[in-house]
Amino acid sequence: MAAFLALTLSACGAQMPPLNFSVPNVGPSKVKLDAEVKSITVAIARPDEATGELPNGLEIVPPMWKTSLEEALTKMAIFKDDAPKKVSISVKVLKLDIPGIGGEFTTETGARYEVIDRSNGSIILTTDVNSKGTVPFEHAYIATVRQRESVNRSIQNNILQFLQQLETTKLNQPMIPATGVPAPVQGKGVPTS
Repeated sequence: MAAFLALTLSACGAQMPPLNFSVPNVGPSKVKLDAEVKSITVAIARPDEATGELPNGLEIVPPMWKTSLEEALTKMAIFKDDAPKKVSISVKVLKLDIPGIGGEFTTETGARYEVIDRSNGSIILTTDVNSKGTVPFEHAYIATVRQRESVNRSIQNNILQFLQQLETTKLNQPMIPATGVPAPVQGKGVPTS
């Protein structure tokens, strides 16, 4: 599977589309969030965090995902660069299930997005976004072309769903307020005395 993924992610050919997670048709949002984005990070989930398949060879995905998300947010102009509130956006890829064979290829992607208030660490928005990208057999004769395009579409759809959720976000009503008490480390007991 790892060799097939590597071939899919790096295959060359006249019809082979580049990996491209850039979301098409993003325009300015009517909603404006009174916050400035100071940082965006994208990472692959640890095995204990994954919600599905995370094949080997995904190291090239986070930087491309980050660039595409930055581009979409810029086009959307939903955040204000001079706002007093500063936020970070964190993305964790939980699943990238790429089919190995088939006529129609459907890639399933899962990611957790968090918008974090940098002043106090409260989580303004946390959401798990699951998306699919389907490419029919008629799209291209070569299976790896259909497979790669299904990856592109699935991640583009994932980013788009997050952007849509951003438009309903309430910055002053965090989903997880900062408590000032660090969360217990998973697997460790919390002291009782």
